[in-house]
Amino acid sequence: MKLRILDILNEKQKTKYWLYNQMGLSYQNFNRIVNNQTTSIKFKNIKNLCDILECTPNDLFDEYYKK
Repeated sequence: MKLRILDILNEKQKTKYWLYNQMGLSYQNFNRIVNNQTTSIKFKNIKNLCDILECTPNDLFDEYYKK
């Protein structure tokens, strides 16, 4: 699974900085989530992302397969 946060931000013409200000996370944690460098994410953060980006959890995740 990978997060589609950057894709959604592009679709909504918003910046990572805008989202960072909305989320209230440390920059390190925020950056790991946005750049798909995390192995886990709290449900609270998924809910916050969905509320801020006006999307569903299904919109946030993209399933991919490594070859």
